[in-house]
Amino acid sequence: MTLASRLKEARIAASFTQEHVSRILELPRTAIVQFESGNRAVSTLELAKLAQLYGRPITSFFSEAPAPEEDVLVALFRAAGVLGQDLPWQSEVSRYVRICGAGVELERILDQPPHVGPLSYDLPQPRSVMEAVEQGQLVAEQERRRLSLGHNPIPDMSDLINSQNIWASGAHLPDDMSGLFLKHSSIGLFILVNFAHSRARKRFSYAHEYAHALLDRQDSAAVSWEEDRRRLPEVRANAFAAAFLLPRTGVWAFLNARFKAGPSLIEQTVYDPAAEHNAEEVRALRRAAPRSQVLTFEDVAALAHHFGVSYQAALFRLKSLSIVNDTEFTGLRDKEHFGRQFLDLLQVLVDLEGHDERKPDRELVSQVVHLALEAYRREEISRGKLRDLSTLLNFSAKDFVMLAEAA
Repeated sequence: MTLASRLKEARIAASFTQEHVSRILELPRTAIVQFESGNRAVSTLELAKLAQLYGRPITSFFSEAPAPEEDVLVALFRAAGVLGQDLPWQSEVSRYVRICGAGVELERILDQPPHVGPLSYDLPQPRSVMEAVEQGQLVAEQERRRLSLGHNPIPDMSDLINSQNIWASGAHLPDDMSGLFLKHSSIGLFILVNFAHSRARKRFSYAHEYAHALLDRQDSAAVSWEEDRRRLPEVRANAFAAAFLLPRTGVWAFLNARFKAGPSLIEQTVYDPAAEHNAEEVRALRRAAPRSQVLTFEDVAALAHHFGVSYQAALFRLKSLSIVNDTEFTGLRDKEHFGRQFLDLLQVLVDLEGHDERKPDRELVSQVVHLALEAYRREEISRGKLRDLSTLLNFSAKDFVMLAEAA
């Protein structure tokens, strides 16, 4: 492969147009065209600028192996059905991959362990919807045990995922894309979710993509489009997310605390060692008050808020656990608006349906900033490297260097 063709493929993988590159490099567009057609030589300075723009070493333009980001982005954009197109979200994803690459480089400089992520669950691909659901629920329970989460709500899904050595962040994605998962040897595991979605939906999307990271590493990319939600890997990931965010024992503990969803007749038998050899036993019976065990929209809404999921997600989980039957499910679904009004009355609806006003890339950027400040403190990188990183991270170079000096 020639230098010209590598430059062209690197630009496409980074989702830059020729006009965009020419504007940044302050060159006419015809110069970029000639670079990529092999009709004009590329100076060392121009090559260095192109390498920095595309987020890869200069040597990648000359080696026989394809550039790392090129492999993973081509796989992603092919999986998304947008390979060769120039969409705004593609540039944002490309930038995030370059940020991950910068983070991996800093980890190597700091002699930190590789960013390999958790162990994967080696399960066969499901052959039916039931098998997909059962696999998702099984892995969710095992993963909760592995992480010692008990049956408690998860405070922050993105923090949990990052703690498992998976790069994770929000991003501006198409409305009908809830998230995506990437895997590549150069950056490890990488998850993005749609930052524009509500908080409850983003939590579910993080858990969904986490399932892909645990179960679908045989593919280098997985894109979660709404139109693909009936595909078995997507069904499995949704079943995992529901069981991971709303654990079976946690749902029952919540309902038991409200004295709800239990049997109408409660029977207790007391063991008495003195009566071990006779047929007598001490029994106690209590009948619950009429209709006291019936679940209402308020119970479902409170359950949803407790675990940080939507009303619908909580209701579907109750149905999957056979806590509500089909008739009860339909009735509670029809009263969803009352559940939302109940949470709004308590001024907590924003916890589920509100939108995050912070930067979408804050989780990812914070990790790389920490690594950069630590590397500078140890005198492993220069001020120039900090300035380069500030451009990639959309920081003020002056402020970034000031913070590094203070550290």
